[in-house]
Amino acid sequence: MTPLPKFTISELELDRLQDYEGQIVLLVQEDGRMDVVGRRINKATKGALARFLASKGFEDLEAGKVMTLSYPTGLMARAVSLAKIDRNCTQGAARSCGVEIAKASVSERFIIACSKFKRISDLIEGMALRNYEYLDQKSDAAPKPFDVEVMGADALEQKAEIEAKLAVLEGVFFTRDLTNAPANVLTTSHFAEQLVALSDLGLEVEVLEEAELEKLGMRTLLCVGQGSDSPSKVVVMRWTGGGEEAPFALVGKGVVFDTGGISLKPAGGMEDMTMDMGGAGVVAGVMKALAQRDAKANVVGVVGLVENMPSGNAVRPGDVIKSMKGDTVEVINTDAEGRLVLADILWYTQERFAPSGMINLATLTGAIIIGLGHEMAGVFSNDDKLSKDFITAATAEGEGAWRMPLAPAYDKMLKSRIADMKNVGTRAAGSITAGQFLQRFVKEDMPWAHLDIAGVASIASESAFAPKGATGWGVRALNRLIADHYETKGEDAPGE
Repeated sequence: MTPLPKFTISELELDRLQDYEGQIVLLVQEDGRMDVVGRRINKATKGALARFLASKGFEDLEAGKVMTLSYPTGLMARAVSLAKIDRNCTQGAARSCGVEIAKASVSERFIIACSKFKRISDLIEGMALRNYEYLDQKSDAAPKPFDVEVMGADALEQKAEIEAKLAVLEGVFFTRDLTNAPANVLTTSHFAEQLVALSDLGLEVEVLEEAELEKLGMRTLLCVGQGSDSPSKVVVMRWTGGGEEAPFALVGKGVVFDTGGISLKPAGGMEDMTMDMGGAGVVAGVMKALAQRDAKANVVGVVGLVENMPSGNAVRPGDVIKSMKGDTVEVINTDAEGRLVLADILWYTQERFAPSGMINLATLTGAIIIGLGHEMAGVFSNDDKLSKDFITAATAEGEGAWRMPLAPAYDKMLKSRIADMKNVGTRAAGSITAGQFLQRFVKEDMPWAHLDIAGVASIASESAFAPKGATGWGVRALNRLIADHYETKGEDAPGE
């Protein structure tokens, strides 16, 4: 796994700055006022810091941005970076400033010295999120060590919070690594092995193989993978950190590669379909995060792992498949495979675990990208509270999410002449009809949300918190949702 940067929290020791040979980061007020750290650096550099703070360059520097002075006179440091940020800034501003500090790195060793800053945990979170690079497939590269010491009383006070955030980021990096991995590496079997290894953290992990899936009647899931040599699997991950309450459920689409099957995709861009397991990747990352931080909640994660390939045995357009629920589905387009995977595992999750609520994630439709681009995931839900709670959590974490409609009027687009339903409608409202399809496999009294993450799971340019490629979107938002609404607080019951 790509390692997180190493963060050490310590008391403020001004005398150490004089001879430090790495990169020193100072947090400077927007009005240019210097704290005790700034005054010490200014003295060592014979007034260079004061001259810069009085310059038009600092005046023009945007809040949250960073200016770097290389090899400053009077210090052994390779560089001194000045981050322009107010002590009373918002959580989002602190997190964004941390991203800018990471982008401005010229050394593998840092000291962030601040006498007073209440958002230091958020700044560290942003710095860690941005310091990611997927190098597993490069023969001559390895992750560079990134060692950060954070000095100051506020940092010491926030040590527990910082450690909790870093535990969650272990899950984010895990999701990014899974989503970035090529399909010949992350096969269904290797994916399952990676999830089984999470049992070392205290998760209960169970792998259901094809024979058992046949017995359970998961025919819509199995039909997707029947054209591939890679065996289809369902992996169940259970975290039981709460009490006797029913678990909250996370369900993920894990198509390790999607050719479109017989409804073959165009060649251009097909290489990006290694990310079609992004929903399962997020579920895996959340489960790891919960275990890493010892969450006081009961959560079950269920992922369906398949590969959608064309072959003499592949499912065909026009085939009718009976789901685990018992409904029949006419397959109109074999490239609308994710909903077939989710249909069975949504039903299985409800039947086996009777969860208190359920969220599924999937890189499901290109239509959601047309509607929301790469800034927002689409949220479809049968429950106003669950939808609101998730969007609130996502917004707090800087992960864009926007509620989309579900309505009976869209159901007529899924009517089939020969089966209970078709797996696709027309081109109109493509992401909505996909949500309507999934809703048919959700029990009437089950709070449920479907997150279409096709536009946010992996992107071609850098995002707010990640370089281009896999983003790990959703791990932090779902962790916050669980912490805020499904985690036992002392002796209180989980929930509201």
